[in-house]
Amino acid sequence: MPCPRFQRPPLRLVAVVAAAALASCAVGPDYVRPTVEVPADYKEGAGWKTAEPRAVDSRQAWWESYGDETLNALVVAANAANQNIRQAEAQYRQAKALADAARAGYFPNVGAGVSAGRGVSTVTGADATSFSAGLSGSWEPDLWGGVRRAVEAGEAGAAASSDDIAAARLSIQSAVAQDYLQLRYIDVQRELYANTNIAYAKALKLTQAQYAAGVAQRSDVALAQTQLKTAQAQGVDLDAQRSQLEHAIAILIGRPPTSFSLAAISPADQFQARMPAIPGSLPSELLERRPDIAAAERLAAQANANIGVAKAAYYPALTLSASGAGGGATFASLLDAPSRVWSLGATLAQTLFDGGLRRARTAQAVAAFDVTVAQYKQTVLNGFQQVEDDLATLRVLAQETALQDEAVTAARLAEQLALAQYGGGTASYLAVVTAQTLALSNQRTAVQLRSRQLTTSVALIIATGAGWSPGIDNSAAAGPTAAPSSPPTSTASTSPGN
Repeated sequence: MPCPRFQRPPLRLVAVVAAAALASCAVGPDYVRPTVEVPADYKEGAGWKTAEPRAVDSRQAWWESYGDETLNALVVAANAANQNIRQAEAQYRQAKALADAARAGYFPNVGAGVSAGRGVSTVTGADATSFSAGLSGSWEPDLWGGVRRAVEAGEAGAAASSDDIAAARLSIQSAVAQDYLQLRYIDVQRELYANTNIAYAKALKLTQAQYAAGVAQRSDVALAQTQLKTAQAQGVDLDAQRSQLEHAIAILIGRPPTSFSLAAISPADQFQARMPAIPGSLPSELLERRPDIAAAERLAAQANANIGVAKAAYYPALTLSASGAGGGATFASLLDAPSRVWSLGATLAQTLFDGGLRRARTAQAVAAFDVTVAQYKQTVLNGFQQVEDDLATLRVLAQETALQDEAVTAARLAEQLALAQYGGGTASYLAVVTAQTLALSNQRTAVQLRSRQLTTSVALIIATGAGWSPGIDNSAAAGPTAAPSSPPTSTASTSPGN
């Protein structure tokens, strides 16, 4: 038997619904990036312009500019195994899923159901079996743009979460680089103390020989012993600092400290890491790549879209529904025309009174937007401050290192002269101890200054969004922060009597 033709819904109703859906608008304010008042130039460097957040790429191998293969391997390992990065990536997937969930509001909901039952007829008293099947669907057109604003908020949140991954990655990379560079300069200090202890031991033998010959006092021997033991104790203290840094690096690369160790630099080896050439004026694009600024700006966009979502609740909601069903004593009868029914409907609903709930939610959304705008502006200002601080620190460290190198040279000469005078019997051993202490102190300070230079350069790279890479020529405008000379080593072993 041919199936009867369903009656079509009135074309006027279809036209009205389609026109309403196409003419729908998005309530709430359109997003405009918050403006930040910034100076035209930096106090510590010229050539800067207003920072504008844009796409972030935290995968540039900026650490390769230090020229240390061990550092390169450690950062790569951290990128692959650090748990903070894994956490940020999982949070990004969560934000992406929330955006997809909001996007589902564009589409209708469709459902289907099948049922079977058996009962006794009250008329005939006979058992009867019945079957039914149905298909239903509903759709709420986005007349006021509430769904669009929700999707906009979800996409902005996902973008902010993506920037958070970049921020987490840069933070871990920076921590690995700084901890590693400090560890290596502790190795340099340990070598310095090893050479110093050798020199102090030779000086002790000299005083003991002088005392045995009757030309030196017992106090000279005591001073020499005190100086040697003090230097040895200071060298042992460096072992504790090195162990802590080694443990920190192990955690950063996702390994337990018990299964990780870094071999110390042997006296025959040379510390590979070098100071990258830093341009006198950095291009503003570097600051624009900061992931925290980009994330803060996207959070402001998300909060702005949430205002539209809250305001959409003021307007009526139109729901279109359709359903079709069939029933019968057998599955085959479900397809018979008499057993089939269908329906189309539309519902327009509006909340008339909610005790101020919608107004409160809108006020909350506006306040949340104001919070994110303030956070964005503060993040930008903090970024400028960090770059200023690091540029100033590098400038001062360059001057301080140059002066400290001169102090090391003078202290070495004073040490050599004091030893020579003591060997000739024209100076007391107290003068030798004073000169040796000053020489060691100045050499250690010089090593520490170079360590600070490298770690501060890492901080500057991160402060500018890690916009440097080995492929970028930064050497053209290299100023007072050019690569420093090699760390000083002890020359106390050149004392007389060796």
